[in-house]
Amino acid sequence: MVVTGKRGHMEQAIRLRPLEWVPNNPHFPVIVYRSVLDAADRAEGFEAAFRANGWGGIWRNGVYDFHHYHSTAHEVLGFAEGHADLVIGGPAGREIHVEAGDAVILPAGTGHCRIAASRDFLVIGAYPPDQQADLCRKQPSDEQKAAIGRLGIPMTDPLKGKAGGLRGLWHLGA
Repeated sequence: MVVTGKRGHMEQAIRLRPLEWVPNNPHFPVIVYRSVLDAADRAEGFEAAFRANGWGGIWRNGVYDFHHYHSTAHEVLGFAEGHADLVIGGPAGREIHVEAGDAVILPAGTGHCRIAASRDFLVIGAYPPDQQADLCRKQPSDEQKAAIGRLGIPMTDPLKGKAGGLRGLWHLGA
């Protein structure tokens, strides 16, 4: 169940250009949702929302403490517990602070890395249908760049379904 949290639901689109060896996405911005989920068990809530909206490959963990990106999948990160400081876009990228109840949608090619986190930091991740993430830590090959460019807009937003979120923001960014 997706509910507006105490900080008030907000969404932000962050467009990134290629930085150093990280390609970022040439078409779509990162989407940051603030306080998108306010539930007793946020981990279960994120998993249920992702499943209900057709996103799969669901996992529980954290965010790696090294810069990386995925060339074969878009990724959603739902922050179920704790808080963290992340860098998106690569080593010279943008720092963002996330808290329990927030979520981030990373289009394929977007660099991300955890630089600090609370001990209880828990992330629920997932991918659009028929997408599986690889793990890239160096300059993309021409094949990887092409793969990133070919990945289109998923049929549903992992939290809002067909009603908005990336469905609207990524159409505007295309």
